[in-house]
Amino acid sequence: QVQLVESGGGLVQAGGSLDLSCAASGSILRVYTWAWYRQAPGQQRELVAQITRGRISDYQDSVKGRFTISRDDVMNIAYLWMTSLKPEDTGLYYCSAEVQPTDSEAYRTYWGQGTQVTVSS
Repeated sequence: QVQLVESGGGLVQAGGSLDLSCAASGSILRVYTWAWYRQAPGQQRELVAQITRGRISDYQDSVKGRFTISRDDVMNIAYLWMTSLKPEDTGLYYCSAEVQPTDSEAYRTYWGQGTQVTVSS
């Protein structure tokens, strides 16, 4: 079984920064794409950023130039560095990972439980 645990959320003033981490544990042969999503109250979950195993990253337009996604394939951790935060960045941030547990299994997507980010104006 694979578990993802996010950390690093909190309350920050507009213009501030936060660093999120997502650690994967359990039976992990390799992780393909990591992704960060967020969900604001009353809104649908939306993709914020993702990074492939080849370290190709992609961002939602609203966070380009402010957020950076990265990954550590030794520790099986993904990071999201968030700067110049805005009130509209507020939401529950989830990480996901495409994990292949063993050579004989196909990969599947796992999700963390979410970490709250609140940006005050």
